[in-house]
Amino acid sequence: MKLPVEPERLRQLFPSLTDEDLDAYSEVTRSLLAEPRARGRRLAEVMAAADRGRAKEAGGQPLDDDERRAVAYARALGKMQGRQ
Repeated sequence: MKLPVEPERLRQLFPSLTDEDLDAYSEVTRSLLAEPRARGRRLAEVMAAADRGRAKEAGGQPLDDDERRAVAYARALGKMQGRQ
């Protein structure tokens, strides 16, 4: 599925994005676009996983794969929105 904005274009616009950020952005965005009717629920799940992951990071606990991807996705969004 084609992304609204290709990762290389995002890298040009936001040079602080890492490979991990862009991979997470691509993977999560594709999953959101693949299921239009579940998009809101799925996005809420991703953001909840990002919150859990950040809390675990702050406590020095390991993250599972979903949390790691969600944290990277939220970080990418923050960079693109000028919050990081």
